[in-house]
Amino acid sequence: MDSIEEHIRRVKAGEVDCFELIVETYKKQIYIYCCRILGCRQDAQDAVQDIFIKAFTKIHLYEVKVSFSSWLYKIAYHYCLNMLRKRRVRIRVNRLIKAAGVVESAEQTLERRWFSEPLEYAMTKLSDEERNLLVLRVFEDKPFTEIAQILDKNSSAVKKKYARMKQKVMKLIKEKGGAELCEIQNSRTKIEL
Repeated sequence: MDSIEEHIRRVKAGEVDCFELIVETYKKQIYIYCCRILGCRQDAQDAVQDIFIKAFTKIHLYEVKVSFSSWLYKIAYHYCLNMLRKRRVRIRVNRLIKAAGVVESAEQTLERRWFSEPLEYAMTKLSDEERNLLVLRVFEDKPFTEIAQILDKNSSAVKKKYARMKQKVMKLIKEKGGAELCEIQNSRTKIEL
């Protein structure tokens, strides 16, 4: 089977059908990333489609000096940040005009419970950048060098920000009654949070 780089080269040369393999290779991990950042499966599905359309239209800008995965995650990162900003504006407007007593749907309840309650609480208290850092490092298991590429930061700055964010998350989890989660995490040697 040809490498991703070969398919990218062929897409750039006009063989647009080769992009299908690229989508098939990355769509699941980009979807999971978007779910974790956006907290909503429907928004994540929409985001994945838009992210791959953007990647296709901008593929001529991709250079092999960074991994294609990092380049694609960078597109997803910026797309999700924009979605979160728009969502905040929409929420503010809805609060102004929302009628009292609206009950959330079963799907909304499931999405709200996507994470444990203490972790979900901690995630809502993080900035967009901190949330992305948490998802990329903990859930996507990305190395700091790749996260630095995605976030346009240097690796040591990302490590420092991660260490501060980790302490903040642990404090927030304990605050919400999830002290046992922190104790479990502290007893593990490799798993980080």
